[in-house]
Amino acid sequence: MTPTVPATLPAPPGEPSVGPATAISDPAVPHPATSGPATPESVRAPDPGEHGFLPERPPVRTMTGTWARLSELAGAAAIAPDRDTARGLVARAGRDGELAALRQRVSRLSPRNADAASLRVAVIAAACGWNALDPLAPASLRSADEAFLDLWSAVAHRVDHQQFVALPTLALLNWAPERKPRRHLPIDQLARTEALVPVVRWSPQGQPLARLDRLMLATTRLEAHGIWLFRLAGSLAGRDPSDASTRTALRRLVRIQHALRAQLRGEAAGLRAAPAPVRHCAVLAGLAAQGALEPPVFQAADAVLGTGRRAGDVSRHQLRRHLPAAHRARLAALDRHCAPVRTLAYRGGPDAAVYREAQESLIALRRTYAGLVRCAAHPDGGRLSAVA
Repeated sequence: MTPTVPATLPAPPGEPSVGPATAISDPAVPHPATSGPATPESVRAPDPGEHGFLPERPPVRTMTGTWARLSELAGAAAIAPDRDTARGLVARAGRDGELAALRQRVSRLSPRNADAASLRVAVIAAACGWNALDPLAPASLRSADEAFLDLWSAVAHRVDHQQFVALPTLALLNWAPERKPRRHLPIDQLARTEALVPVVRWSPQGQPLARLDRLMLATTRLEAHGIWLFRLAGSLAGRDPSDASTRTALRRLVRIQHALRAQLRGEAAGLRAAPAPVRHCAVLAGLAAQGALEPPVFQAADAVLGTGRRAGDVSRHQLRRHLPAAHRARLAALDRHCAPVRTLAYRGGPDAAVYREAQESLIALRRTYAGLVRCAAHPDGGRLSAVA
């Protein structure tokens, strides 16, 4: 049965935490046990169908003990006036033995704290302009601090994710509710109904959030509202393209994408009014060159609709390498199970027309997000020209 998804994307009280996307079954995707003893925290077994691409719990806001130093280093690197200053901070931490001390403790991190460490390492790598490096490649030793590369590779091994210096880490693990909610809320509802603040700020404390901070928080809210799109995409898996419910689901997909586009346009005014340090342009340019700025929820829609890209754009594989293994497996399952729906691209009639409308609305949504990125990346007051 097709899920009912209101076009205005409300956050209904008592919203179930598991949506229709859980209908996809794939042996490569871990699912929580339905019975038996509780899974220990040291075992990573999230269900991507439950909260989409958001973490299962709010990201760790404060790291304690020796790891507090990594938080301090990430914060200092993020607000450094230029790359050389940020790299100097990392080099000093390496000479003082702080990075080596952290490297020795990586294996003891719980999954949530390992994710927290990966965020801070990702911020440092992006701030220093090292996001294109493979920490295990010998050539990287000529470009980056050796002690930091050692820590980076150890954290990557701990989280089982080699390409984490990208938007999914820098945005989706870099938020926290401004106040503690009075009641328990599903993670996606929490992220779209509560005021969010960065865990690691790209702007100094006591000053307004810069454009890069606002872009990351806008992406988090996009993913939180986009849970409807993620679940609806999952519900289309295995559908017969000639089934009347397929046309209904595609129309709802169009409405969701239009609503997400309106949400991004609403973020633009606040982003344009925010401070725009020149060095943030370099950070965004470095991430864009790696194909590391694609919101994950777009990839779920693309798995259903199969929208093509212009020549020169990064491939679907390159975009997905920045996601954790469970999320990549989930998208691969969507690719397989939604293949019948994608045959509508070669048919005629009303079903094919609705399918093409869904593709066009996703293309428009992507363009609007690209405009938001340009607005954040250009301190000369770049406009959100992609919004029509």
